[in-house]
Amino acid sequence: MIHIKSHNTGIKSVQLFSVIGMMLLGFHSSFGQKITLEESQKAALKHSNAIKNGLLTIEKSEAFKKEMVANYFPNVEASAIGLYAPNDLISPIEGILPYGIDNLYNASATATEVIYAGGKIRSSNALADLQLETSQIRAEQAVDSVLVVTENKFWQLVQLQEQQKVIETNEAYLDELLKQQQDLLEAGLIAKNQLLQVKVNRSELLLNKSKLENMRKLALLDFSLYVGVAYAPDMVADANFENIAPPELKYPEPDLDLNGNSNYMLLEKSITASSLQTKMAKAGLLPSFAVGVSAQEFGSIDSSISNQFTGLAFGTLSIPISDWWGSGKQKVKQELIQEEIAQNNRKDGIDQLKLAITQSWYDLVNAHEQVTYALENKQLAEENLKVNRDNYDSGLSGVTDLLDAQAMAQNAQSNLINAYTNFENKEITFLYKTDQLVAPSLESLKE
Repeated sequence: MIHIKSHNTGIKSVQLFSVIGMMLLGFHSSFGQKITLEESQKAALKHSNAIKNGLLTIEKSEAFKKEMVANYFPNVEASAIGLYAPNDLISPIEGILPYGIDNLYNASATATEVIYAGGKIRSSNALADLQLETSQIRAEQAVDSVLVVTENKFWQLVQLQEQQKVIETNEAYLDELLKQQQDLLEAGLIAKNQLLQVKVNRSELLLNKSKLENMRKLALLDFSLYVGVAYAPDMVADANFENIAPPELKYPEPDLDLNGNSNYMLLEKSITASSLQTKMAKAGLLPSFAVGVSAQEFGSIDSSISNQFTGLAFGTLSIPISDWWGSGKQKVKQELIQEEIAQNNRKDGIDQLKLAITQSWYDLVNAHEQVTYALENKQLAEENLKVNRDNYDSGLSGVTDLLDAQAMAQNAQSNLINAYTNFENKEITFLYKTDQLVAPSLESLKE
């Protein structure tokens, strides 16, 4: 018996373990290939295209950062042009150019260095750094998301498997009761309608069994495609119902301190990005100054004229005067408005984060309470079934009361399974919302 989750530890409920454990031990699964939650998550992390895209986005951001850094260095360009004419570009000139010129070439090289651009280069590099940081956060979020979705799909599969066990257990119970009814009918001790009642209940159970099997196969296909493992109809999610402790004993109630929360960090970076965009727009209204050097050679191959080489240094000053009242001014205004919008979105985002974290906590607490109630209800329903069976065997009640008690017990078993798997899903959601998931590093996923 293995435990499949490291975060589900704490004070154990011996009573829950014994009741559910007895239910599990009473059923021998017909499934073959098994897969654990840990194996599922490892496979999903390796298979996920969302994670692969997140890592690629980081590489893209790193390349963009290097592109922006290159703006600090001189811009060097070289060009060359050559001309050739079979009938001469320049006809012969007696005493000056006896043979004429049939070819010309020009080669030049220029290096330009921006000295001042109103802060555009500095802001561009800051934006590149911000984009890289944002890409890293989103890639980490993709990893967390894959872990959460994998666990949700895993527990959905477990839920359907356990429901099948309940069906199998109750099918065996009704088969035994049906045989007893047939014997009593043949002995003339009961009316035929009592036998028919059992048959109707058994037929309905078999119908639900067929539906449940189809649901399990569909869930298994969905799980296999997401995790990246080969689909096998006989695969089973290998999990034990663990003992659960009240959330209050395992986790502190969230204090809504968002420092370190990845979504909060993205909201903060959106404000920084908007501010940098405004700075770049304002930089467009400032003068820019650059200096450079240029060299070129002009001449002709195999000609009587000599080649000419020229070198020079230059400086350029650009003042965007019309932008002071035209499009440049309006662009700055747009960015200032966008910056205000980003601030408003940040406030709304913080409120939504706090609400989501609080809701995930109460959902977890409520899920634990539902397990407690479902366990109590299951025990009562099983006791009720036992009493009704004793009364039926003693002739104190009819088969209708017994079938009602059996259906009630079956429903209670199903509700307990649903409550437990719901708790598992609510727990992983709470850990995700509060950034408490233990996930592998991005570096380890690159290997």
